[in-house]
Amino acid sequence: MKVKPLYDRVLVKRIEEKEQRRGGIIIPDTAKEKPMEGKVVAVGAGRLNKDGSRAPLEVKAGDRVLFGKYAGQEIKIDDKEHVIIKEDEVLGIIS
Repeated sequence: MKVKPLYDRVLVKRIEEKEQRRGGIIIPDTAKEKPMEGKVVAVGAGRLNKDGSRAPLEVKAGDRVLFGKYAGQEIKIDDKEHVIIKEDEVLGIIS
């Protein structure tokens, strides 16, 4: 299934952090925090200005981005977790 976000929205797939074990303690999945880093899968056409023109997005597909812990709307696409967020909820691009 393909999803194309509208306007200034961005479809992001979370990048899972590598599991770290300290002292032999394993943290269960329910106690782990969700990662705030992801890879941009698709972007919308851009925000619509008052004069009718489109403002292009700063991020593009393939970028690694940081976003807020509670940003966006979580969805499942082909049994994989994704997040749809607005471009202004993106905190930065990782290079």
